[in-house]
Amino acid sequence: MVKHKHPSRRENFFTSSQICNIAGISRRQLQYWDKTGLVNPTYRTEGRHGRYTFQDLIAVKAAKKLIDAGVSVQGIRKSIGELKRILPKIKKPLEELTLVATGDVILVFYENTAFEAISGQEWIMDIADVYRDIKKWQKKRSVIEKYRRLKAVRGLVAAKGQRL
Repeated sequence: MVKHKHPSRRENFFTSSQICNIAGISRRQLQYWDKTGLVNPTYRTEGRHGRYTFQDLIAVKAAKKLIDAGVSVQGIRKSIGELKRILPKIKKPLEELTLVATGDVILVFYENTAFEAISGQEWIMDIADVYRDIKKWQKKRSVIEKYRRLKAVRGLVAAKGQRL
């Protein structure tokens, strides 16, 4: 049974056709997404017509961007389910999280980290750590090159000393 949220007078709602026009999707797509639970309207009229909030529009546009990037509707739905399990405080991942598609993989940016939506595996390390690793490697390389030059100079000096 669908619960009806009674809108406050301050909330502005979009109709299904307005959402379709703004998001650039077909009415059929929106109906399918609603039917399958990918994106549902916040409010329904007594006649069961969906009324969408700005947050719902964000979810619709996020879903469309993921699909345009090559992620299937089923992949998005599976990712949403896993995100709700991994991050129980997040109720509407398409609205509340920053999601990025890399092929058919969805990356989630949350609390200064990034991870893969389905496995939860972290993908990005602290850039400052990478920078420190580079500096350490450059310093080590510099020391090795100085040693090699010094060794080469000593070899030349030794070779000249034997010729005399």
